[in-house]
Amino acid sequence: MTSRQHHGPRRVPPSPRAGSITGGMLAGLVVWLALPLTLLSSARGGTGAAGTVPGWSLERASALFPLLVACLVAGGALGPVIQMAPRYRLARRRAAMAAAGRRVVILGGGFGGVAAARRFEQLWRHAPGLDVTLVSKTNYLLFTPMLAEVAAGSLQPSSIGASLRAICPRTRIARAEVVGLDVDERVVQVRTAAGVEPLPYDHLVVALGAVADAGVAGVAEHALPLKTLGDAARLREHVLAQLEQADLTADPEERVRLLTFVVAGGGFAGVEGIAGIISLVRSVLGYYPRIRRDEPRFMLIHSRDRILPDLGPELGGYAREKLDARGVEVRLDARVVAATEGAVALDNGELLPARTLVWTTGNRPSPALAELPLARDRGALRVDETLRVGGVERVWAVGDCARVPDLELGGYCPPTAQHAMRQGKAVADNVLASMTGRKAKPFRFATRGLLVALGHQTAAAELRRLRVRGLPGWVLWRALYLSKLPGSEKRVRVLLDWLVGFAFPRDTTLASDLPAGTGQPEGVGAPVGMSRSRRGRHARKRVA
Repeated sequence: MTSRQHHGPRRVPPSPRAGSITGGMLAGLVVWLALPLTLLSSARGGTGAAGTVPGWSLERASALFPLLVACLVAGGALGPVIQMAPRYRLARRRAAMAAAGRRVVILGGGFGGVAAARRFEQLWRHAPGLDVTLVSKTNYLLFTPMLAEVAAGSLQPSSIGASLRAICPRTRIARAEVVGLDVDERVVQVRTAAGVEPLPYDHLVVALGAVADAGVAGVAEHALPLKTLGDAARLREHVLAQLEQADLTADPEERVRLLTFVVAGGGFAGVEGIAGIISLVRSVLGYYPRIRRDEPRFMLIHSRDRILPDLGPELGGYAREKLDARGVEVRLDARVVAATEGAVALDNGELLPARTLVWTTGNRPSPALAELPLARDRGALRVDETLRVGGVERVWAVGDCARVPDLELGGYCPPTAQHAMRQGKAVADNVLASMTGRKAKPFRFATRGLLVALGHQTAAAELRRLRVRGLPGWVLWRALYLSKLPGSEKRVRVLLDWLVGFAFPRDTTLASDLPAGTGQPEGVGAPVGMSRSRRGRHARKRVA
């Protein structure tokens, strides 16, 4: 037995044009009620009390009936036109983008490059078909303001590195490095694990950042930079390794070298770096009973007459007082001119015995720019006020690798994260404007504030005209940077690391093994760090 299905009449969806006509006629009715029947009646005195309240009467409405018909007809005619206007604009934008090309390649995964990629994702609905590729040597965005805390052992390295694929889900991520550029063919050559591959583009955004400038003799071989996540992790391991070796070494000269920590550069990175090293050493010193508390020596070398020159004299002086109180030897108007494995030479002829030199002074644009045939000024790319690279078409640059004119204060924008982020957003807007035939806007931004952590729950902050220091500055520093971390997961991880740090000393675990040659081949029990001949003498002395 079969069942018969009864189908009702098929419903035909209403036509969008019919709806726009009806909506237009309704708008015409509202206009007729508001203008002729109400406002004009009120202007002529109306029929209401005191001549100010319009009176609606049948006679008045009948007299204005022809005008009602005109409003309805005009509204019905204009309704479809008004409804189609956004679609027409979108169609024109699509046509313009198709003509200009939709492929955008961003070189660099720092603050500037990631800000540009995230801004493109926000503009996705205004730019259908936009194809964005981000090329980066690492697959994460490093939150550099907290590097010193990783070096100090108060934060885990993974806590301040946000996955590019997580924070830029619509962007194609290419883990590679730039090796060439053909501006005529609009092709970037990138090297991946599989070899060199071409990457075509319609618009190119260069955000390769800067690297430490190790132009002093011996610095590249013997100094530790503080620019990357690996640098911060290596610095922590190095400091702990010096403590481990000093705890076993009896030679007083070698102990001085092992327990002297020198930081070159009195800017934000240098001050926070020396403060982080002090915090790490003093937090774990209880684990090394053979090291007296007064033995570690901390030195900050700066080439100018005061540290933190970007801060005002008041906060700069406060930072100096705090470092002095914590036992830091600050050497002003001094420069490092050479470095060896166990000594640091200054320009005044002084030779500092130290096996630890942290290099935070002097940055230069990424050496990868040398592979790009683009106009440069002092190593950085020359751009105009709209962030467009001069002399080529459809090439833009932001961040530390570009000399961006500062339209607020004159000169050029400083190499800070807050400027790079705003430049990344601005360049995305300008690239999209260029694609759709609109005019690019000049980049304008003024520094909003400067913060520096001084260790031991103290910091200094300058936010426009507001100056905060001490514990309130430290709370502000942590709260502000915690809010700036990309993603709630990273904020929770950092917050948990901070809470653990309040209750427990820093971890002294070393992930690396002993380097080759530091064993005890001749005398068991010989202090680590002695030469082979001294170990032999030590062994013979024990036998005798």
